[in-house]
Amino acid sequence: MTQHGRKWDIFCAVVDNFGDIGVCWRLARQLAAEHDIEVRLWVDDLASLQTICPEINPDLSEQTARRVVVRRWEASFPAVAPADVVIEAFGCELPAGYVAAMADAACRPVWVNLEYLSAEIWVEGCHGLPSPHPRLPLTKYFFFPGFSSATGGLLAESGLLERRQAFQSDPEQLARFWQSIGLPQPEATECRVSLFGYENPALQGLLEAWASGVFPVTCLVPEGRMVAGVAAYFGRRELARGELLQRGSLAVHVLPFLEQERYDYLLWACDCNFVRGEDSFVRGQWAVRPFVWHIYPQNEGAHWVKLNAFLDRYCAALPGDAAAALRGLWEAWSRGDGAGEAWPAFWQWREVLEQHAQRWADAQIMHGDLAANLVQFCWKKI
Repeated sequence: MTQHGRKWDIFCAVVDNFGDIGVCWRLARQLAAEHDIEVRLWVDDLASLQTICPEINPDLSEQTARRVVVRRWEASFPAVAPADVVIEAFGCELPAGYVAAMADAACRPVWVNLEYLSAEIWVEGCHGLPSPHPRLPLTKYFFFPGFSSATGGLLAESGLLERRQAFQSDPEQLARFWQSIGLPQPEATECRVSLFGYENPALQGLLEAWASGVFPVTCLVPEGRMVAGVAAYFGRRELARGELLQRGSLAVHVLPFLEQERYDYLLWACDCNFVRGEDSFVRGQWAVRPFVWHIYPQNEGAHWVKLNAFLDRYCAALPGDAAAALRGLWEAWSRGDGAGEAWPAFWQWREVLEQHAQRWADAQIMHGDLAANLVQFCWKKI
C-alpha cells in the first residue's frame, strides 16, 4: 500500500456495552500493528473502552494507545480532514459535517459500513455491495464478517491460533495464569467454566445443576451483568471481586473485568465458556473449547433467526445426538429457561464438542482474518 490509503478513521457508537467497542478496538489495534495503518478511533463512550483497555483515560479527548489515536466522539464534532478510509462500525451515523468534508475532498475516502456478524445466507450476497449516497458523490460499501470465503471472515490477529495452542499445551503457562487470578491448579475431575452473559433467568437452574452434580465445577464470573444473578443464587444482594463462594459441588469465583488479552487467556484455560454478544462470541470460537453463546436479544425475536443460522452451520458436521444436545443448551440459555436440565446432555459430549471446536476454528481461519480481508477490499477501491 502506498502512503495514500494509510490513514483510517473508525467510528464506533457504543450500544451493547462491550461488543461494539470490543470489535472496533481489536480491529484498530490489528490494523496499526500488522498493517502499519495510522488509525484514528472515534468512540462516544471512553469508559467502556477503558474497561477492556485500562490504559485509556476516559477524561481525555485525545490520546494514543497501542499505536491507535483514540478520540472522544462528541456531539460537537470538530472540523477534521477525513482519512483515506472511513469505517462506519455497525451502521452508526457519521457526523454530517464529516460526511460533507468527505464529499468535498479532492480524493474521496473509501467509505465502509462494517456490519454485525451473522451466519445468515443472505449476508454472502450482500458482502461488498455498494450503496451510493442519495445526494452526495459518495459510495458506501457493506462489509460483512462471516463464516465463509464469501464474507469478510472473523477477526484474528496474526499468530493467534499458534499462541493459543502453545498456551493450552504448556502446563507451566496454565499454572501461571491460574495463579495470576488467585486460583490453584484444577483438580483432575474439576470442570472450570467462564460465565459471561446478559441477565438470564436460566442462571439459577444452571448453577443448581452444577451445585448438585457429581463432579466439582468452578465457575469464573467477570464483574458485570451476571453477577447480580449469581449473588441471588447464594442469597446475597451483591458480590465483590475476588469473592469465592461454595455450594455443593459448585464453587464461584468473581473476577475483575479482564482486559481483552487476559480474557483470551481465560477462555483458553477454561473447559467450557459462556460468551455473549459478538466480540466474546468470536473469541470463544478461537478458544477451541465447548462454548455457549448468549445472543443479544432483539425485538420481536429477530435474534432467533441469527442464532439458528449459526447453529445450522456449526452443528452441520456434528453427530446427531451431540448436535441436539448443543442446540438444547444454547436454545435454553438464550430462551432463559431450562439450561440446568440441558447441561448434563451437553456436557456428556464434551470430548466430541472439543474436537469439533478445533476443526471449526481450523476451517474458519482458512477464510483469512477480517482485518487483512478489509485492507485488501479497501485497497482495491483506492
